[in-house]
Amino acid sequence: MERCRTLVRPALVEAVGLLEPWTGEMAAYALGWTGPAGTPDPGASEGKGVRQALAVLGAEGVGADGADAVPGAVAVELVHTFSLLHDDIMDGDALRRQRPAVWKAYGTGPAVLAGDALLAQAVTTLAETPGRHSAAAVRCLCRTLNALVAGQAQDLRFEDRPWYGPGAVGPEQYRSMAEHKTGALLGCALALGAVLGGAPDHTVTTLERAGRHLGLAFQAVDDVLGIWGDPAVTGKPVHADLRRGKKTYPMLAALARGGRAAHELAALLDSPRPLDHEAAAHVAALVEDAGGRAAALDEACRHLDTARRALRDASLTPTAARQLDGLFTYVLDRTR
Repeated sequence: MERCRTLVRPALVEAVGLLEPWTGEMAAYALGWTGPAGTPDPGASEGKGVRQALAVLGAEGVGADGADAVPGAVAVELVHTFSLLHDDIMDGDALRRQRPAVWKAYGTGPAVLAGDALLAQAVTTLAETPGRHSAAAVRCLCRTLNALVAGQAQDLRFEDRPWYGPGAVGPEQYRSMAEHKTGALLGCALALGAVLGGAPDHTVTTLERAGRHLGLAFQAVDDVLGIWGDPAVTGKPVHADLRRGKKTYPMLAALARGGRAAHELAALLDSPRPLDHEAAAHVAALVEDAGGRAAALDEACRHLDTARRALRDASLTPTAARQLDGLFTYVLDRTR
């Protein structure tokens, strides 16, 4: 990931530099390059760079130079950052990577505007890429943007659904949301690398499928971290998802399994009172007792295996295939 970030960074800096100065300042803050008002912030995190690495390795995997994928890597990183800005507002998350979210640091309206600017620049970056693959890359990104909107819409509507009984969110509905909201952009990153590297359509499709299953594994692990993760690693308060009443895979799996812990969990979730620290810790313990944590990790493993099979089907160059396999392993190892 470090190698790929180093390759992509100059073009990403250039793209952000083309934004209107205020929105560019907020984008630099969101990307972890600066503090508020453009001040230095040595403790800021730039994120993991998973999507950038997928794009670069997607190109190298089909025998192209990793540099060919840089516009795609820039585009997916800008889209990812845009989605985080807007998601934090919709979810009311005040922290992102152990710092105030952009909407907390600058205000809600400015954060929306910065997200819009990042989205526009992402499309522009691909549209202005020289060569005959630019149009296909733009189409790939636009399909992904529609998928992201669908996934976020599903996620928001889940909040009004009951935890169990008629109208409850089922595992397949949850997977559909996760595939659109998380898997689509990871699939797009791999696919864009292959598109810009000149790969045939069937290889692009196979890599996009691998990325989508990687995204499902990624989301399952994120759901585990949202309940049991270390705030020093996640950048969010302990039990953040529980306190918001967010419907995540461990919660849904625990309720679906039945038994004493699941019944006690259902009764607690029916309470109109918000969870305090002690109650949230008790809910987390019940979810684990009911098998929710184990089920989420099993879900992650299944989708990771499917993603790896798709990589093998794509017949990639050996070095890139090995590095992608290592990157896929990292997704699961975030919980260990």
